[in-house]
Amino acid sequence: QAHLEESGGGSVQAGGSLTLSCEASGSAYGGCMGWFRQAPGKEREGVANIVSDGDTWVRGSLKGRFSISRDYEKKTLYLLMNNLKPEDTGIYSCASRECWQSSYKYWGQGIQVTVSG
Repeated sequence: QAHLEESGGGSVQAGGSLTLSCEASGSAYGGCMGWFRQAPGKEREGVANIVSDGDTWVRGSLKGRFSISRDYEKKTLYLLMNNLKPEDTGIYSCASRECWQSSYKYWGQGIQVTVSG
């Protein structure tokens, strides 16, 4: 069954680091995958994505602190977050699609990241 499941969230002090993982099962592992987040009271926004040839995009304001990667063998997507700030608090979700599809087809349930301090 196609499924995406995030892990690695939690609470951290400002300046700390977290690595989120998104494990795909079934047909949910797509050529194009991405991370999104939604802060309290705000709309969901794209954080980073990666395409089949390995090219990545990271939201401009997050460059230098966030990076995205994937492990094909493990069918897992990662988001490394360094020097976290309170404004990074939110629910982080991963998504996947085939690169020819115009919108993401599969979504994880989301995982909470809370940055204090």
